[in-house]
Amino acid sequence: MDRRRFIKASALAGMSTALPFSARAAQGGFDPSPANGWRVFEVTTHVTPAAAGQEVTAWIPLPSIESSDWIKPMGNEWQGNAARAGIVEDAGRGVKMLMAQWRAGQEAPEIEVVSRFTTRDRAIDLSQPGAVAPLDAASHKLFTGPTALLPVDGIVRDTALKITKGANSDIDRARALYEWICDNTERNPKTRGCGLGDIRSMLESGNLTGKCADLNALYVGLARASGLPARDVYGIRVADSKFGYKSLGKSGDITKAQHCRAEVWLAGFGWVPVDPADVRKVVLEERPGLTLQDDVVRAARKTLFGAWEMNWLAYNTAHDVVLPESKGAAVPFLMYPQAETASGRLDSLDAAGFVYRITSKEVTA
Repeated sequence: MDRRRFIKASALAGMSTALPFSARAAQGGFDPSPANGWRVFEVTTHVTPAAAGQEVTAWIPLPSIESSDWIKPMGNEWQGNAARAGIVEDAGRGVKMLMAQWRAGQEAPEIEVVSRFTTRDRAIDLSQPGAVAPLDAASHKLFTGPTALLPVDGIVRDTALKITKGANSDIDRARALYEWICDNTERNPKTRGCGLGDIRSMLESGNLTGKCADLNALYVGLARASGLPARDVYGIRVADSKFGYKSLGKSGDITKAQHCRAEVWLAGFGWVPVDPADVRKVVLEERPGLTLQDDVVRAARKTLFGAWEMNWLAYNTAHDVVLPESKGAAVPFLMYPQAETASGRLDSLDAAGFVYRITSKEVTA
């Protein structure tokens, strides 16, 4: 692609332009030093939407989460032939995306965005609480409240209270829910994409199978229903696992490597990473015939309550995302590129029909 084609295009009104990696990395004097465990990755999303001569708008998720302990976005650059393009952000929901629009009749619409970020493995010492400030009231309300697919009443609350009965602390409740998810759910390889996270339907039907956006959403919903602030974290795997888990990493072509994780807020610890869905992924995919009793599964189960290997990009924690200028419904979460024409929304889970490709590589800062 010729970068000049984008430079000549008009920016979307009210949107920011691309911020070069070098400028972003220098803000605040941040130095992502490998000596401190930091790694730098580039994720490239190349979108050529199947527009059939119609006007088309695309929305591409961008890194939106920043924490001095484990992740920092370093900027986004894009190029393409969109008539209008730029970054939009819903700060209240904590989601950022690149929005691009092409006019009807635009020949071969395309855009490519490169996002660079730095990250390092995170692990919380749960042996002793520390001096962590309480979660602010607005965030507590948001992360204990319902979403369209995560109710916190009815069967969800009843189930949460049964699971956490007798637990006397936040950490005991959080761990009880984690162990219950590991014991009672299964990864379903036939689930499309990462699933939807319709937890009421899962509990009412008794079908506790699915993929990460189902199983970790169940954890988040049950945690919220028991009074613990919790949130889904939507992202994508960007590198192979350095711990040897072939099922828990992906590098190179990561078009289908989206992965949702979860966090729970615990007094004295702050946001604690968990990932019961990946425990079930290890059982199903690491090698044939594994059960929860095998050492490789037990090790993952122990680790994934309180720690994440950061061979993964965190996009956002947003639910019920309204896509700017879209005529369609809100999406439950923004983890895949989205696009729509006058004929309707393209299938974000069908990368070949959409069309998009996502790749990753580790780079030197």
